[in-house]
Amino acid sequence: MTATLRYLPLGGLGEVGRNMWLLEWDRQILVIDSGLMFPTEEQPGVDLVIPDISYLTDPSRKVLGIVLTHAHEDHIGALPFVLRSLNVPVYGTRLTLGLVRPKLKEHHILREADLREFRAGDSIQLGPFKVRSIAVNHSIPDAVALAIRTPVGTVAYTGDFKLDPNPLDGEPTDMRKFEALGREGVLLLLSDSTNAERPGRCGSERELTEPFETIFRAALGRIVVATFASNIPRIQHIVRLAEEHGRSIAIAGRSLQNNSKIAQEMGFLSVKPGTIVKLEKANEVPDARLVLLCAGSQGEPLSALSRFASLKHPVVNVRTGDTVLISATPIPGNERLVSRTINHLYKHGAEVHYSQIGKVHVSGHAYAGELRDMLDAVRPRFFIPVHGEYRQLTHHARIAREAGIADDRILMIEDGQSVILTRDTMTRGEVFQAGMVFVDGMGVGDVEHVVLRDRNRLAEDGIVVVTIAVDSTTGEVKAGPDLVSKGFIEPDLNDELMGEAGQAILENIRKMPHGDSEVSVLKEAIHEAVSRVLHRRTKRRPMIIPVVTEL
Repeated sequence: MTATLRYLPLGGLGEVGRNMWLLEWDRQILVIDSGLMFPTEEQPGVDLVIPDISYLTDPSRKVLGIVLTHAHEDHIGALPFVLRSLNVPVYGTRLTLGLVRPKLKEHHILREADLREFRAGDSIQLGPFKVRSIAVNHSIPDAVALAIRTPVGTVAYTGDFKLDPNPLDGEPTDMRKFEALGREGVLLLLSDSTNAERPGRCGSERELTEPFETIFRAALGRIVVATFASNIPRIQHIVRLAEEHGRSIAIAGRSLQNNSKIAQEMGFLSVKPGTIVKLEKANEVPDARLVLLCAGSQGEPLSALSRFASLKHPVVNVRTGDTVLISATPIPGNERLVSRTINHLYKHGAEVHYSQIGKVHVSGHAYAGELRDMLDAVRPRFFIPVHGEYRQLTHHARIAREAGIADDRILMIEDGQSVILTRDTMTRGEVFQAGMVFVDGMGVGDVEHVVLRDRNRLAEDGIVVVTIAVDSTTGEVKAGPDLVSKGFIEPDLNDELMGEAGQAILENIRKMPHGDSEVSVLKEAIHEAVSRVLHRRTKRRPMIIPVVTEL
């Protein structure tokens, strides 16, 4: 059988996050990125969501290595969990590996990890794959795109990118390299779809200089800035302004402190000596001379900004006269959390600047006009939109059609759908296992969908526990039933309702055939009686747990 190239997405298609995909040739596999996703409201109790890598752990396949494009959580966050089962070389740029190392150290696997650094422009040979990196501009430095030469042609992956021709910090996306790729010939382009719905161009970091300067000039008290902990260019922008206005900086939030420290040590963040003060010393700095950098721009309940806004931070809390700048836009699903934080800030007398009322953020992802420029530069034979929810993938596919790529050369796929490529064809392959793995505390993968279903049911309607003791021979009730409810109904109404449910249980047991004391049958009779009464009286369906003791 002739070998073919297979593209297999484990995450990131049909969703924002969990970016991880593979190229496979003759059972040799190249892995690109290893990202996580944060849980939704339908996943209560879950800390993180990572890709299912069971396809990679099949001993008949050989994983050659993992290549990382940049250091955002949705591209590197699952790596500590993946490397537990898959100890293979990991390739990344200097800053990317610099931010990976603390994660691996926290998981006690740094010593065993094989981390290999490359620079933008370098090439890596991994089995049948020659991987060349291309510098791209994004909201974190040292990000790269990839051009992967395979036995049947070149696969180009943009990674996360934007086309800022003159960024405030860092290098622009190297479009000359992409144009050169287009001239050489590209079999398949995989391109970032995050902002495919948005027309035009996303704008430059330089566009924030004037609005930020206006905010700094007008502020008489403390300036509080919340942004993504990984947005080093934005942090550098704030540091530069603070130094120009004679303000010290205190940093609240572990992720922001760690990333800033690493970026400084590696030369990606420039801070004058004495500018940064310890958070514990922040209250000793005059309000008019302090900038507080806060993690938590997405309103995360336990983040520094949320605790600051709700007066629950152990060191610094909001007060009248503060000027708060939230330099980020809410990730879909986080709008309510961000709004709650903003409401708290206003309630306690702060002046708040955020994306709905002012120019305080520019995206790190290309808009539709830039995506069209990339398509025109690369001119691929085939195209698959990646990195986005289904509607975003759909809009990106439309842009590709407008760029002249025939409809039969564009594939819209989601996680778990393989694609088979030859020099002249692109077809759908088999569907493979590529689900979600839930991380809950110390547990990885031990929370299944049935557990989440139960958690949601508990959250919606509560629980009723029924305890009863019966004779093991005759089935006669010796004690109980006793009913206890939690999260179901007001205590004042509970006694009467539970009493009625208890009588229904006894009636159901009396109707059972004499001597039928099988515990499973008893539990079913109890469940049916309680469920019937509670639904008739309340129209609710709490989780009912019968506990039967045989005497």
